[in-house]
Amino acid sequence: MGLLRIVLSTVLLAAAAGKARAGGSGREALRSFGLEDRRVRAAAWGGAIVAETALAVAVALDVSGAALAAAALLASFAVAHVVAIAHGRAGAPCGCFDARSRIGRASVLRAGGLAAAFAALPFLPNTNPSTDAWLAIGVGVAFFGLVALGIAVLALARELGELRLAVAPQAALSLDHEGPELGGRVALIDRFDRGPGSRRLVAAFTSPGCSLCSALEPSLRLLANDPGLELRLFDEEEDADAWEALAVPGSPYAVVLATDGEVLAKGTFNSLFQLDSLLAHAARPVRA
Repeated sequence: MGLLRIVLSTVLLAAAAGKARAGGSGREALRSFGLEDRRVRAAAWGGAIVAETALAVAVALDVSGAALAAAALLASFAVAHVVAIAHGRAGAPCGCFDARSRIGRASVLRAGGLAAAFAALPFLPNTNPSTDAWLAIGVGVAFFGLVALGIAVLALARELGELRLAVAPQAALSLDHEGPELGGRVALIDRFDRGPGSRRLVAAFTSPGCSLCSALEPSLRLLANDPGLELRLFDEEEDADAWEALAVPGSPYAVVLATDGEVLAKGTFNSLFQLDSLLAHAARPVRA
């Protein structure tokens, strides 16, 4: 009975913690039970948290009458769910454990089952598990904890992926007083082959000691595979004259040219997306 008492008190404490963590959404969920007044909802929400916490501690400490009081509280929750379902509120939020909890048959069975377990607790024999039993219980809890941790990590990875998709990356940094003048023509065009399929020419400026330039090499190779582009790399040491002629402020830096040498776009980039943003900008009309 000692182990069951701890498990049931933990469940009750988890319900109180879930309600507290839900905050405003937990209080708002109490509308499903007909509590329209904001102050009444706040009082009921806070009272449920206090009652569940107090009863969880009392049951864990084996206080006389605590288990039956917890059973009565959970039975009242089950009745409230049945009434809400009768009024057509099945599927509405209930705030039982967190903001995702919903009213339904499962919630009624959950509350009723917990109420029955608490009610039966005082009548069960008070036996303590053996050392081997405690060890098996610990291994089981650790296993389920690892499973829960794995699920949480996967959920967190999914949330981070959605966040990265939701937050638009920044475009390349292009300043008027840095690099060649937009709309002007530069002699650097003579360094390109200008094949018949080349619609855009990209001059990428890199430095030998630039770690970011090294990290971007795969992206530059990917860009070079585009049949409509011609990409040339200009090293800060080996092509110092090109750097000086175009007043390149630093690396990695890119200049997009038309086939006649007109500067269509320019800017500092640190990702393939930012380099693509320069190409997209180059497709717009440019005025000197």
